[in-house]
Amino acid sequence: MHPQVTMDVERALEVLRNGGLVAIPTETVYGLAADASNAAAVRRIFAVKARPVDHPLIVHIAAADQMPRWCDDVPVPALLLADACWPGPLTVLIPRAAHVLAEVTGDRATVGLRVPAHPLTNELLTRFGGGLAAPSANRFGRVSPTTAAHVVDDLGHDVDLILDGGPCPVGVESTIVDCTVRPPQVLRPGGIPSEQIALLLDQALAAPSGTSRAPGMLESHYAPRCRVVLAETAADADTIAADLDAAGAAGANGATVIGDGVELVDYARNLYRWLREADEAGHKTVVAVVPPASGLGHAIRDRLLKASAGPGRDG
Repeated sequence: MHPQVTMDVERALEVLRNGGLVAIPTETVYGLAADASNAAAVRRIFAVKARPVDHPLIVHIAAADQMPRWCDDVPVPALLLADACWPGPLTVLIPRAAHVLAEVTGDRATVGLRVPAHPLTNELLTRFGGGLAAPSANRFGRVSPTTAAHVVDDLGHDVDLILDGGPCPVGVESTIVDCTVRPPQVLRPGGIPSEQIALLLDQALAAPSGTSRAPGMLESHYAPRCRVVLAETAADADTIAADLDAAGAAGANGATVIGDGVELVDYARNLYRWLREADEAGHKTVVAVVPPASGLGHAIRDRLLKASAGPGRDG
């Protein structure tokens, strides 16, 4: 285990205040955090992840009442969603204030904010006082980490400290809602279903459009080393796996099937772990049963579709 894995919030605060990088637990996935007001520290996130510098980061804050620090005029939909969903797996995209670093926003006019629902990170954010810019704590494009051990495997000593908060209970990233457009757009499905967002705002949501302006909008990412093939039913998955094995196309260890008969909450919580385990076991192909396109199924389908597109390009 990485020698800098700890549950000591005080040590994490010291590292962040000195411009270092700390992997932080959230209810969704582990994030690679830096002081959002320290341009050099933020640039180091991009270097460690090998992430394109124009790909914006999400800023994690301690509470909704800090939103005006990041936006001169917070849109009403963002206020409504923050009141209903924070702390929780929701990111709101809002116009950024002039002082917000271009390094954080990918030089865009918007900034993504969220209040994570993890007691260790909530304590860290409250004591830190400012915002922490934090994408997922993995190399760009790869499978997101949901345990401290995953962060060690991905980043090793490129991260200064890993705050170990145990396994992430949600397991897929936050829902991102662009509150700068009318009607609001769900840019990335996540831990809060799109249907719930629409109910909270009492209006229909628009499909995402325009250039990539938030994490998760690229076509290929969340990708393991192995190939991911999608199946609509468990029977289809078994047939595909058998055909691949018979043709010798799934490698020496054969194809493995995931998602058969799994409840959505468990599917989301375990998806990234299953993809990592397939790599570790030497499987060349994962056949994933795609869940229905409703509720948390939207997020799972999104991750599987992008994982199946090939080597990752986002994180």
